[in-house]
Amino acid sequence: MTISPVYTAIGTATGGRNGRGTVEASGLDLTLAAPKEMGGNGQGSNPEQLFAVGYSACYIGAMQFATTQDDTLAKVPADVSVTTHVGIGPNGQGGFGLTVKMSVHMPGVDKAEAERVAEAGHKICPYSNAIQGNVDVTTEVV
Repeated sequence: MTISPVYTAIGTATGGRNGRGTVEASGLDLTLAAPKEMGGNGQGSNPEQLFAVGYSACYIGAMQFATTQDDTLAKVPADVSVTTHVGIGPNGQGGFGLTVKMSVHMPGVDKAEAERVAEAGHKICPYSNAIQGNVDVTTEVV
């Protein structure tokens, strides 16, 4: 599969988990810190938090796009929210792996309909496609 990007984000990190992270176009400049659970001071953002926010935002966009492609899907309300929990831990092979649990809240949308939209969103979302088969992702409509 060949992707022809329509947009490319540029982010730079220095110092690893205890350093700085910047995003070129927006001027975002973050202090990075390993969480206390991983021996850090927890006084900054970490890659798992950034992944959680990025995935949540991208997934909402994918669900919104899905409804433009399939008019049998319920429209995504403006006040939709997705809370994503990203866990990190040993993978049993000498490295680390991630787990993802997503909670989707679509006020005013029937739960069964919201579940259809959520499923369609995963088929479109580039984050979901990138990690499919590598990361356990559970999605719950709440």
